[in-house]
Amino acid sequence: MKQIVKRLLETIVVLLGVILLIFIMLRVVPGDPVTTLLGEHVNQQTIDRLTKTMHLDRPILEQFFLYVGGLLRGDMGQSYKYNRPVTQMIMDAFPYTLALAIMASIFAWALGLILGIFAAVKQNRLPDHLFMGISLFGVSMPVFMAALFLQYLFAFKWKVLPLKADGSFLSMILPAIALGWNSAGSVARITRSSLLEAMQADYIDTAKAKGLLGRAVILRHALKNSMLPVITMMALQLSSMLSGAVISETVFAIPGIGRLATSAIENRDMPVLQGTVIFTTVIVIAGNFIADILYSVLDPRIRKAA
Repeated sequence: MKQIVKRLLETIVVLLGVILLIFIMLRVVPGDPVTTLLGEHVNQQTIDRLTKTMHLDRPILEQFFLYVGGLLRGDMGQSYKYNRPVTQMIMDAFPYTLALAIMASIFAWALGLILGIFAAVKQNRLPDHLFMGISLFGVSMPVFMAALFLQYLFAFKWKVLPLKADGSFLSMILPAIALGWNSAGSVARITRSSLLEAMQADYIDTAKAKGLLGRAVILRHALKNSMLPVITMMALQLSSMLSGAVISETVFAIPGIGRLATSAIENRDMPVLQGTVIFTTVIVIAGNFIADILYSVLDPRIRKAA
């Protein structure tokens, strides 16, 4: 429990630091947000009134504390471009990102575990080299290349899946594969290495001496004891997919968090960009925190050390 409380306090400090850094970086970017919102052909009186309303006439430190106070109330400000609450815009976009991340995670975990287990069982044989080659290809290929290749092959050439996402299950398959392909390769490689390490342990020899078949030894003993680093990586991957789906959402026109951030950059909509970055930062930090808790729960040695 002490370890969890300590990790939680560290997480809060990191989050405050990230919020401060993002706040300062976006404030030093050239350009006047009031002019961006109103346009150039407005009188000075209107500009001064809106500047005061948005608290932009106050010192930057005071603006920061006002912003943090708003965050604690769930208020991330107003969009310069659309004059809508940033929090509402993020909540409208998040379900699309969440659905994409879940589908990509399921694909990555299923494919990665299957490839990793078969590669470990067939160590140094043809299936091992083949599956590890596939996983290396997945780790090496950028997301945008995978996305464009899948679009060309399945949507343009064969016309079996939609080119763009429209909210249906079929339209989310290609974006999920593009986003999860890289993670599947990572899961396969760590599953193989962890399983091979577990299969060298003494208890595996004991289980074989008792007459258990090779498949039973792998499933009941080796696989169970080798899943700790794999599960930890899975928790981290889910948070990274939630925060890093920018490319897939842009290529497949998915109105999620990533595309919202891209649109904010194009429109110089600083409150929306700031809100999306902070939101995804919270997701990544939460993913790391959950991974740490899972690690301590699954490994009794860490609990004793804590």
